[in-house]
Amino acid sequence: MNPEVLSLIKLAAVFAIIIGLLSMKKPLNLVMSIASVVVVVLYAMPSDLVLPALKSGLIGSNTINALLVLYCITYLQRMMESRKQLAGCEEAMNGLFNNRRINASVVPFMLGCLPAASTVLICGPIVRSAVGDSLTTPETAAATSYFRHISEAFMPTYNTILIAITLTNGLVTPSSFVLGMLPVVVCLFISGYVIYLRRIPKETGLVYDEPKSVYWKLLVKSIWPIFLSIAMVLTLNTPVWGAVLVCIVLEFFVQKFSVSEVVPFFRTAFESKLMLNTLAVMVFGNLLRSTGVVDLLPVYLSKLPIPNFLVWSLIFAIGTLVGGSLTIFVLAIPMLMTVFPGPEFYPMFLLVMSVSYIVMQINPTHICLTLCAEDFKIPLGSLIVKAVPLVIVATALCFGYYFILTAFVF
Repeated sequence: MNPEVLSLIKLAAVFAIIIGLLSMKKPLNLVMSIASVVVVVLYAMPSDLVLPALKSGLIGSNTINALLVLYCITYLQRMMESRKQLAGCEEAMNGLFNNRRINASVVPFMLGCLPAASTVLICGPIVRSAVGDSLTTPETAAATSYFRHISEAFMPTYNTILIAITLTNGLVTPSSFVLGMLPVVVCLFISGYVIYLRRIPKETGLVYDEPKSVYWKLLVKSIWPIFLSIAMVLTLNTPVWGAVLVCIVLEFFVQKFSVSEVVPFFRTAFESKLMLNTLAVMVFGNLLRSTGVVDLLPVYLSKLPIPNFLVWSLIFAIGTLVGGSLTIFVLAIPMLMTVFPGPEFYPMFLLVMSVSYIVMQINPTHICLTLCAEDFKIPLGSLIVKAVPLVIVATALCFGYYFILTAFVF
């Protein structure tokens, strides 16, 4: 058998094992550890590939940064919960809009502007309260993760988007990308509404008769640490963990904490299970990328007897699933520019970026999904299953947007 084909079959086997173990409700860190061993064995990886991948996955800069951000945000969450700031945020949104659907969608969307996986931990309590018993726990978790991530589809402050835009060599600018992706954002919200949001009653059942200005002040007072963190990341290019750490210090003084109050948070903010899951996912991702299987995808998928836009959508979808969005961007965007050299590149670029983003919402190696599933105390597989309908509708709408662009604009 052709070695390249065999390599792709091995890849399918690895993901079949992951899906099987997740369906058996095995712990994610165990599933990813087993998958990592399977990758090493199936691909007969030599030690000079395995050891660097393990080192990068365990103590690499990306891993250390992810763990630092996770710890800092969890610590800040403990402080905000102790002062009932998250409850205040919900009350403020109710006073402004008195709409549970807005609390379940717009709030996590706004908080998601903070580029940190563990932001989903702050979104969880707010969405749970807004949803009530309208959705099952896995559906609520899927909705939380989904709306929290919409900002990642178009904001060029996220590293992967900046790199993708840079790789176009000026054919796409940050402003033109944001403008082109705004209809995609609309598509994502429509998908969320159709699948889950419309099932949540709009009314809170409460009466809020204070002036709107009172609730705007309460909103700022409740989640100013998150807003300030986002502002520092966007305007000062501060590392996320650094921005959150500054807000932790300010929160200590603004909310007049005592030392005895905050000391226990140093322990409770250390979520060992979440950190083990993060390490396991990072190691697996690095090992899989080291096999080089991602490089084979464009070669074989380009031979399929289907339209070009579907071929490249599959390349970016499967590449994202296997190696992550950044890997497939670096590998495939230069090739995409060659295949679509004219005006048709822009709508095609928007399409593959949309597809890559959407696939990440059901990628078992996506750390945010791991954190969200753990926060809701459900198996990761349950969350992914409930996210699939969102992904299907969003993908269909994005293809529709692509057809409109190519038929009437480009």
